[in-house]
Amino acid sequence: MSTTDEAKSRFSNPFIALKHKNFRYYWIGMCVSLIGTWMQNIAQPWLAYTLTNSPFLLSLIGILQFTPMLLLALLAGVVVDKFPKKKILIFTQSASLVITLILAILVWTGKIQYWHILLMATALGIVNTIDMPSRQALVIELVGKEDLMNGIALNSMAFNLARIIGPAVAGLVMGYVGLAACFFINSISFAAVLASLYLIKLKPAVIKSQNNSNVWEEIKDGLTYIYHNDSLLYTIIILTIVGTFAPNFNVLVPVFAKDVLHQNEAGFGILMSFLGAGSFLGAMFIATLSKSGPKKFIIYGVPFIIAMALIITGYIDVYLLTGLSLAVTGFFFIMFTSSANSTLQLNSSNEYRGRVMSVYTLVFAGTTPFGNFYAGLFAEHFNARVGFAACGMIIIVLMILLYVCIWGKRLFLPERFNRQ
Repeated sequence: MSTTDEAKSRFSNPFIALKHKNFRYYWIGMCVSLIGTWMQNIAQPWLAYTLTNSPFLLSLIGILQFTPMLLLALLAGVVVDKFPKKKILIFTQSASLVITLILAILVWTGKIQYWHILLMATALGIVNTIDMPSRQALVIELVGKEDLMNGIALNSMAFNLARIIGPAVAGLVMGYVGLAACFFINSISFAAVLASLYLIKLKPAVIKSQNNSNVWEEIKDGLTYIYHNDSLLYTIIILTIVGTFAPNFNVLVPVFAKDVLHQNEAGFGILMSFLGAGSFLGAMFIATLSKSGPKKFIIYGVPFIIAMALIITGYIDVYLLTGLSLAVTGFFFIMFTSSANSTLQLNSSNEYRGRVMSVYTLVFAGTTPFGNFYAGLFAEHFNARVGFAACGMIIIVLMILLYVCIWGKRLFLPERFNRQ
């Protein structure tokens, strides 16, 4: 095989999944909506920190927003496996539109209080508990198995393109128009997803009937399925570690920007755009590798790189270097999450995919309250520098412990590894 042919076998068109018309509709709608979402993601923590001046109270918003995922994600997986995902998403996106509109009106009228933000964050968390696994499991119905990894990477690219554009626009809008405009724009942006969903034409979903309709038995069945598949099990464990302690940017970056770098709203927004730019490039890189499938090194090795990047970020004093460090963190974080997502979906049967992706939601987003609490506690009692370092160090420690456990299992239970 020539060098050119070998390169072609490893790299693919990063936009190949867009050849599917249904996915094109969905992806364009998500691109529009995610810009609005990231504008609110910037405006909301800034508003909360301005109202409270407390890193801990700021972290409490993240805790309440993601606690429903922790409590209800497994139940949501059963729902996703039982009902058409398109109909579920029409409901969840409509509910999100209403919730964010209420929050926008409260900010615009000047009636907003801290407890309002807590309440709306919790409501969005409940909706997102069903929305996230539905969106993840829908991709394979839009693009098929062959282009699944590319479709997942394109979703990450859309998410992180919005992470570049949204924070920068939000910083300017907050500075020159006001916070309320960010919330209004986000509310309106959900209409783009609803429009794309109505345009999508899918074959009628085949829902496999369950002999035992008990919800808890179905949850147990899904967890057993994951436990007996090492590719799923170890990917989910590593996702738990990284998903809990790495993406606490909504807690640490506003505090770091304000207290360490002495930046205003615009400076904070641009820092988050650096993070988004790195994440976008990471998603683009994974999209070009999608032809060759997920790489084990990315799952098992990249978490250490993410941890070191977090530690380094905490001890940088220069604004531009902080932005570049966040970009590097974002690059490797998205490489990891996209590869993990693909690994889970490609190793799951259709019957269990909703439940597997609900566990993905549980460990990746549902554990955010613990990560926010952990990061917020260190930032509150020490400073944001220590918060970054503490998040990086615990990832390294837990990954080493996992490696020791895997090594012990290979040593004492070789028959399980030989089967797989």
